[in-house]
Amino acid sequence: MKLGLIGKAILNSSAPDLHVRLGKLTGIETSYELFDANESSQVSLEATVREVIAAGYRGVNVTYPFKEQAIGLADRISDGARMVGSANTLVFQDGSIVAENTDFTGFMSGYRASLGEREPGRVLVIGTGGVGKAVAFGVTQLGATEVLLVDIDTARAERLAEELVRFGFGARALPSDQVADEAASCNGLINCTPIGHEKSPGCPLPPQLVQPHHWVFDAVYVPAVTELIAAARAADASVMSGVSLFVFQGVDAFKHFCEDDDKRAAADQQAAALFAHYRRQLLGHNG
Repeated sequence: MKLGLIGKAILNSSAPDLHVRLGKLTGIETSYELFDANESSQVSLEATVREVIAAGYRGVNVTYPFKEQAIGLADRISDGARMVGSANTLVFQDGSIVAENTDFTGFMSGYRASLGEREPGRVLVIGTGGVGKAVAFGVTQLGATEVLLVDIDTARAERLAEELVRFGFGARALPSDQVADEAASCNGLINCTPIGHEKSPGCPLPPQLVQPHHWVFDAVYVPAVTELIAAARAADASVMSGVSLFVFQGVDAFKHFCEDDDKRAAADQQAAALFAHYRRQLLGHNG
């Protein structure tokens, strides 16, 4: 089974290791290639998708900055991808392209694996692009009472707030200059921007805003211990690292790539063990 990942700044991604490992665990010979738009000006989403289809690939994952574009290439769109308005997984099936959003499902699984039955409460989400949309919808499904959305593109944050409200969830866009005032009264702080990635280091909000009553999630997992995660640890806040999303969205994507129900079930059974493995490998401890 030939798979791949299309995105920017992905050469240090652990996705090839995860999918090849899942292939071995489920008895499917699997390869996984990286198509990094930072390495070649020729890498565009549509051109690369057409290229890999011609080469016999079963599917690809899609990451920043192509998730919202990906849905436009699909012949069929899953309910989750349609609701979120972006796709991180494209499956090539019977001559058609199927769009899935496993960031949405993976975030919810990762939340429960990391934070148990804790109620999300009032949540601040910084970044409302592809992964931000998925996480915002995911956290509302988990029972968040209100979602505050922050983005340098204020119109994009406002559009997502409107979409969430249309689905019956409490949400509003928050101007960047009000983050400091609102953070203390939030229960959850979420980063869905590239800030903190090895290619764009930094912290998406002042570290001193993180307090012990917060739970903190950073979608960035390269490095796994971002400046935000380090600040959360220092403040003794609860932590959900990007490793959780990486593992659970990856397992869900692999299940979509599988053509056999037994193989899907076998992949699902490996999720908890893989989460423990990558937490040790990438975070250096079991927490």
